[in-house]
Amino acid sequence: MPCSESASTLITAYADVPAFARGQVRDLRIRWALEELGRDYRTELLDVYHPRPDAYREWQPFAQVPAFDDGAQRLFESGAILLYLGEQDERLLPADPATRWQAITWLFAALNSVEPFVAQIGALDIFHAGKSWAAEARPSALKLLESRLAATQDALGERDWLAGTFSVADIVMVTVLRIIDHAPILEAYPTLTAYKARGEDRPAFRRALAEQLESYASPAQSGE
Repeated sequence: MPCSESASTLITAYADVPAFARGQVRDLRIRWALEELGRDYRTELLDVYHPRPDAYREWQPFAQVPAFDDGAQRLFESGAILLYLGEQDERLLPADPATRWQAITWLFAALNSVEPFVAQIGALDIFHAGKSWAAEARPSALKLLESRLAATQDALGERDWLAGTFSVADIVMVTVLRIIDHAPILEAYPTLTAYKARGEDRPAFRRALAEQLESYASPAQSGE
């Protein structure tokens, strides 16, 4: 629980990914949110190495995962899905307007002001490893990332969570910070390191990660 073949809520994920991407694919964010709510969901597993059919592109125009369908809404983009779920339950998005908007602000900050810089380092280190131009580009990319990490750490301060109480913003930010698990970059930011560990320590996160990793041993569903 809550992954269940009889669930009405459906999310898409990959049937398998390369080792470096395991535990990193963005369906983890939606799994985590649903685990926090104790809400059953089922998965449609897609072949990452096979083009998406036209029917899937009508649902997810960029052919990525996750996509989401609960019978009422068919959505794509992890941030939008998390906002939709947060609107339904204050365990993901606080009811108090001031706190709620802080959480929404930080959700967008994680996606727009932090993730691109983290992802750039991930791309240079993993997808372009060994290329001379990547080695030349990395120092300047790292400097930009470090400035974003420092700003995030300063803004977090002594709070446990970005908006004071746990929210969808933390689901995104923690998963963003996990992208650089392959490198010791975060060690220079003890407050962020502890923050990330708090997120990964949540039982819902651990269940979501286990569900995602377990799915990689399963074959892709026919008729994806």
